[in-house]
Amino acid sequence: MPDISPPDYLQLGTDGQLAYRRTDGASQGTSPGVVFLCGHGSDMEGTKALEVEAWAGNRGVDCLRFDYRGHGLSSGEFLDGNISSWTADCLAALDELTEGPQILVGSSLGGWLMLNVALTRPTRIVGLVGIAAAPDFTEDLLWAEFDDEQRRRIEADGLIALPNPYSDEPVRYPWHLVTDGRRNLRLRGNLEINAPVHLLHGMEDEEVPWQTATRIAAALTGSDVEVSLVKSAGHRFSEPDQLALLHGALDQMADRLTAA
Repeated sequence: MPDISPPDYLQLGTDGQLAYRRTDGASQGTSPGVVFLCGHGSDMEGTKALEVEAWAGNRGVDCLRFDYRGHGLSSGEFLDGNISSWTADCLAALDELTEGPQILVGSSLGGWLMLNVALTRPTRIVGLVGIAAAPDFTEDLLWAEFDDEQRRRIEADGLIALPNPYSDEPVRYPWHLVTDGRRNLRLRGNLEINAPVHLLHGMEDEEVPWQTATRIAAALTGSDVEVSLVKSAGHRFSEPDQLALLHGALDQMADRLTAA
């Protein structure tokens, strides 16, 4: 269940603060830590974030989960954020709140951000686990799917509201999210990441098509890339059997990295 105790906060100069929860493992830094990166509009108290923390506790490794600006308990407005600002939040959390090598676990939007972080901090990131990773979604899953009227409206109004399959409230997307996304596209060329990568994706995902996982795998230049497609899983990937697969992917990666 979500932690009801107050979080800690990382001050970002005059740009606000990030709420975070960090647990120290018994391994005392001898094994890579793990950092969870949540999805668009989600937060660090979600099911997968808590599962990653539980896994880290069982393995005795450090764990960090946090909220991007405009998410959860962090400062800022949700509609002010974009791929660049949320990547900056991830880098600040990595640099200020962790030490040594880290495994990134990125869910949906977090799967895009984990690629950005791995490309920017290659010596710190030793493994990536993606859960329905969604790089380039602003271009491939929003803009490409808009009709002419929707494109006109988001450019003219600076905002568009689309139905949310998980809530009665629509999801609002600002125009700057699309334009900033174009400066962060990752599937238009090679991804120079040599750390091991394991991508988990449900084949019944109606938000991010499972083919995105194979596109990421094809773009990665490293040779240690695994894709696990789950026929019955949707975008949330939070059922008990799916979380067990996440645990297994983390165990496999941690074993490999510790042995190395």
